[in-house]
Amino acid sequence: MSKCEQCIVRQFTSLKHLSKEEVVRMSKCKTSKIIKKGDVLFEEGTPINGIFCIKDGVCKVSKMSENGRNQIISLIQRGDLLGERSLISDEVSNLSAVALNDMEVCFIPKEEIIRDLQRNNAFSMSVLRDLATSLKNADNLIVDMAQKTVKQRLAETLLYLHTKFDTNSEGAIDIQLSREDFSNIIGTATESAIRLLSEFKKKKIIAFKGKNIMILDSASLEKIAQGFHNLL
Repeated sequence: MSKCEQCIVRQFTSLKHLSKEEVVRMSKCKTSKIIKKGDVLFEEGTPINGIFCIKDGVCKVSKMSENGRNQIISLIQRGDLLGERSLISDEVSNLSAVALNDMEVCFIPKEEIIRDLQRNNAFSMSVLRDLATSLKNADNLIVDMAQKTVKQRLAETLLYLHTKFDTNSEGAIDIQLSREDFSNIIGTATESAIRLLSEFKKKKIIAFKGKNIMILDSASLEKIAQGFHNLL
């Protein structure tokens, strides 16, 4: 595991605002971990006591509803920080995080981050901007769940995944999600997600490459996302 001052991933996060002295000190107290696919980084209702810096891999962050359904809030990947909200609010985690593939993460203790937040204004403002962006995304999710159809939400999700993760050597979206994951992102039953994905495939909007999905007609997906799916 590399030292923080040598890690290129740090340049993608708020940690880039730390001074050399702060980075060296942080490097001495952080711990590096390998999280296997399907393993839990943290669970809802438990204290995190620090932040995770994602060096490699992807995890899904979700919230359990009262009826026992998981709602996936976001997908966190290489170059992201995770856990800032619990850190600043001094509360137990409101969310759970599970690895979608093998991950390499660094865990930085709460005491170290709080010290830097108090002393480094540029770092503090960067963390606040990230939290503001997360809040905006949560607001958008609430509106989407209330006002958009399941088909619209699925189309938006496919376009979002294509933008966020790009494509692999075969031209498919470079992230594998189960049908249950799709249903937990768009807020519907797994059977409904499977039916809609099959409908998109039948209309040649998408194609399946093993467990991956290839977008064949992004223009149609955009029309569906905008509410013009009755014309397709």
